[in-house]
Amino acid sequence: MFQGLGPVTIKRMFGGKGIYHLGRIVAVEVRDEMLLKADETSAPEFVAAGATQWAYEGKKGKPVKMPYWSIPEEAYDDPDLMAKWVRLAYEAALRAES
Repeated sequence: MFQGLGPVTIKRMFGGKGIYHLGRIVAVEVRDEMLLKADETSAPEFVAAGATQWAYEGKKGKPVKMPYWSIPEEAYDDPDLMAKWVRLAYEAALRAES
């Protein structure tokens, strides 16, 4: 999945795992689902592809939306398409630090 991006490291975090490339988090694995990082620039592409944003129930039952999105289904059968989504996640990680 991350082959086209390069080496990644995995760290345990909040009941799941964080996937990092060059020290920047690009994805999380929560409840056996891989979710890619997105931001206001890339999120519309995830929405257009039918991806869903990760949210959890916060205080007083209010949903808390996180900057991670499901991987569009068609990417699982197309390595080039998967590479595109992973690259978008890395680009979002870079923008988050600037």
